[in-house]
Amino acid sequence: MAEKLDKTISIALPKGRLGEKTYAMLEELGYGCPGVMENSRKLIFEDEAATVRYFWVKPSDVAIYVERGAADVGVVGKDILLEYQPDVYELTDLGFGKCRVCVAGPENVTPNPDRTLRIATKFVNIPKSYYHARSREIEIIKLNGSIELAPILGLSDVIVDIVETGTTLKENHLEVKEEIVPISARFIAGKAAYRFKNDEIAAMNAKIAAWLASKQ
Repeated sequence: MAEKLDKTISIALPKGRLGEKTYAMLEELGYGCPGVMENSRKLIFEDEAATVRYFWVKPSDVAIYVERGAADVGVVGKDILLEYQPDVYELTDLGFGKCRVCVAGPENVTPNPDRTLRIATKFVNIPKSYYHARSREIEIIKLNGSIELAPILGLSDVIVDIVETGTTLKENHLEVKEEIVPISARFIAGKAAYRFKNDEIAAMNAKIAAWLASKQ
């Protein structure tokens, strides 16, 4: 029994559409587990026959669970990896969950290049790195929600945020000024897990790569 438990792969799934799409892929690859997609208060789902264990977590927390060994592998947006720089292995670009981290601001307005640029954002490191490379002075205004409101009320000059369709920006008379980086979901592994469960994780990653290739 101990040997079997040692081979169980713990998988952190991000709550929401990204996690649901990830689970659908893994289920198709033979890593299904009863109850994962049911609406319940259960926190951990385990199928000993398939040697997998799943749990749902907040998307921004996936990398923390994996980095600290509570999960062996997980799926997380590239934006999280860039922002928090967790000490994990980034194994595969899954190619879905695509969006962009962009600078956006009021339509037809160009911020004064001679003034410190005020940026409202939930990110800190991504805009810092981006503007440091351009020798631009910035002030970060950390917000946790309704970021589009900041430039409308004059709290900031621009925002840095995830953009998918751009509909929310248009509805608030904002526009993309610059694209910082394209984003997609990444399959990651903890360093200890990758060492001690290398065969199992490598096999899973190989199946994922083959699945992705078949979809192209």
